[in-house]
Amino acid sequence: MADQRGFLKHTERELPTRRPVPLRLLDWNEVYTEFEKDTLKTQASRCMDCGVPFCHNGCPLGNLIPEWNDLVYRDRWKDGIERLHATNNFPEFTGRLCPAPCEASCVLGINQPAVTIKQVEVELIENAFATTGVEPVPPTVRTGKKVAVVGSGPAGLAAAQQLTRAGHTVTLFERADRIGGLLRYGIPEFKMEKKYIDRRLEQMEAEGTEFRTGVNVGVDVTVEQLRGDYDAVVLAVGSTIGRDLPIPGRELDGIHQAMEFLPQANRVQLGDEVTGQITAKDKAVVIIGGGDTGADCLGTSLRQGAKSVHQFEIMPRPPGERADSTPWPTYPLMFRVSSAHEEGGERVFSVNTEEFTGKGGKVTALKAHEVKMSGGRFEKVDGSDFELEADLVLLAMGFVGPERGDLLDKLGVEYDARGNIKRDDEFSTQPGVFVAGDAGRGQSLIVWAIAEGRSAAAAADRYLMGTTDLPAPIVPTQVAQR
Repeated sequence: MADQRGFLKHTERELPTRRPVPLRLLDWNEVYTEFEKDTLKTQASRCMDCGVPFCHNGCPLGNLIPEWNDLVYRDRWKDGIERLHATNNFPEFTGRLCPAPCEASCVLGINQPAVTIKQVEVELIENAFATTGVEPVPPTVRTGKKVAVVGSGPAGLAAAQQLTRAGHTVTLFERADRIGGLLRYGIPEFKMEKKYIDRRLEQMEAEGTEFRTGVNVGVDVTVEQLRGDYDAVVLAVGSTIGRDLPIPGRELDGIHQAMEFLPQANRVQLGDEVTGQITAKDKAVVIIGGGDTGADCLGTSLRQGAKSVHQFEIMPRPPGERADSTPWPTYPLMFRVSSAHEEGGERVFSVNTEEFTGKGGKVTALKAHEVKMSGGRFEKVDGSDFELEADLVLLAMGFVGPERGDLLDKLGVEYDARGNIKRDDEFSTQPGVFVAGDAGRGQSLIVWAIAEGRSAAAAADRYLMGTTDLPAPIVPTQVAQR
């Protein structure tokens, strides 16, 4: 490393400042202010260049973290982005949205605050777009093979880019009206503005990837056409069926899945007119689910002008520091405060909802009680029953698998015990049909989606050509073991 004593001289971890809450609630822009380059270089100098860099293993993409930290410190930004792009197609997405398991496994994090890996990552790509540019990387040869990629989330985008660069003719199908999947319609603007998707799509189009939106594969393009027109297919359709809460009163109006609510809010920010939009304005909102999707609903509800917001979580409140059950270098169980949690609302832990009540067919309240863990199961806490006003209830309890429709039914895919598409150790569900991302893995992180897209692309390339030079961050045995 250029500064071998950097981690000793600079013991404080610095991150960009979030804009004041009253200010950022007035708009949908990203919440962070700019981060000074000199401060970033100081933070990059804290990287220890460990003999065994556990951050490599913490990141499913295998990002070469010590290398590009060192290059940023040395002011070699062009070399740094080349090393970052060698393993990660979309650092502008992961640098904003990933929960950074690499930082959780940082060796410095054993007894000091971890290196700000995620911030270095996002600053590298932003500097590249602002200065030297991010040039298209078109293939040098064409194979004559045609590949269809179904689904345009991070797994589909990564697979499409890799296969295009390998020389195949790639068509990416998306049934929505815009490319991006959950990146486009699931992630609120205040977490990632959609201009970052659009500029990357320009690069991919220039490389030769064809995008076809508004196409429901299996219906508008039949499975027979798909099989006949393409030499290989990559399914990256995601895990889109939201976990439901089948309790008394579920049929009342005003109870919605998070992914009914969030896409509409995103469409409005993109300039669309949404008739009958589900909105939190002037409503008592209850979000059931304490994860990232619930936090997205929280931030969105506050910006829409909710009267009040409560976010329920059935699990107990995590400890303030890393729990003993998740020792380094595993991803720590601990209490986290997202930008949305700073902005308002009340987080309620160890609570279970047992009934929705309403008037005139519309939800007006819910009945709930506290729970405790006993023998690995939740038990009701006697005398803890309460009722809470609720004009809008948002279910953000995760996803249980890909949507089963004409495409998957007619392909004849099989499913595992968790409801995900079953696949072999080459990411294949049938000869020439490959599965990447949440559709096969289950609901997971954006870094896993990109890693699986890259690996499925390598498997498809090997199927088509007999061999492949495409990198595969996930080895087949890892897939077979899951």
